[in-house]
Amino acid sequence: MVTPVGMDRFGRLRHRHRLLRLSQAALTALTGISQTRPLASPAMARHRTPARYRPYVAAATLLLTLGGALSIARQAEPETAPVSNTIRPPASQHAPSPASSSGPSMEEELATVVEDATAGTAGHLATAVMDLESGQSATAGDRRAFATASIVKVDILAALLLKAQDADRRLTAQERQWATVMIQASDNAAATALWDAIGGAEGLAKANRRLGLRETAPGPDGLWGLTETTAADQLRLLKAVFTDDSTLSDASRAYVQQLMGGVAEDQDWGISAAADDAESARLKNGWLSRSETGLWVINSIGLVERNGRRLLVAVLSDDQPDQAAGISLVETVADKATTLLSPA
Repeated sequence: MVTPVGMDRFGRLRHRHRLLRLSQAALTALTGISQTRPLASPAMARHRTPARYRPYVAAATLLLTLGGALSIARQAEPETAPVSNTIRPPASQHAPSPASSSGPSMEEELATVVEDATAGTAGHLATAVMDLESGQSATAGDRRAFATASIVKVDILAALLLKAQDADRRLTAQERQWATVMIQASDNAAATALWDAIGGAEGLAKANRRLGLRETAPGPDGLWGLTETTAADQLRLLKAVFTDDSTLSDASRAYVQQLMGGVAEDQDWGISAAADDAESARLKNGWLSRSETGLWVINSIGLVERNGRRLLVAVLSDDQPDQAAGISLVETVADKATTLLSPA
């Protein structure tokens, strides 16, 4: 007997009783004999089957009863999905995911760019890019913190401007002079003076929370060049400098952009290699030879214009064998990364 799935004991008993009644009804319809009254009633006596045929009639009746009951029971069953012992592969093996059906994602393409550019080279590298028009962005490379070297000077200036905004004042002439040589000539003495002016590591950390940075740790003991950061966080800093979505005022952002657009000629390497016009790039570079290893930190952040698009770019690297090799690698990655966002 077929019993619907999910019934308890009493439900199954009620189901069997109902099938029995249905079977009796089916037998009545097929044979004309009611199962609710005795077959041997006087009114039926003259229609009794001869004894020699009774076994065959009984067998036929039994088959008809079972067949009718099974047919009715099947009609009475609730519709359930067929059960199969076949093990099907996961759905992902039948249909490609949205990403794979439309080709590799921007993150995957950028990861390929970084892998190809760094193949056979030493050290570590990470990059982050963003198209200001579409908002499309991606990061790739080593997921680790890098020493900032002099790119932290943009962060120091942003913190100084926030502090001035809070006091509702303009920068003093001295602060502006320090800010100019700190960004455009990468002057370290000016950076130290402004580091102190913002309150050192504590002041930078406070400003970074307001700027949206989450992965930057200020350098210890006044060593601002050993501040650690990630490519993703440097992209957040650039967004604070170059977009309206920022705690920096319009005037403050315009001031930082102006200084980043006038760096000394011997410091305009790096992401500028990705620009249609290198002189239009707004950037800040950082370079540092580590005393304990002799290996180099080479970083470059800023904005370039390429094929009519304004792109934010950050490329960070360390453990480079020398300054020239590090600069070459950073420029190669910047050029190829921006090609993804601004194909010709």
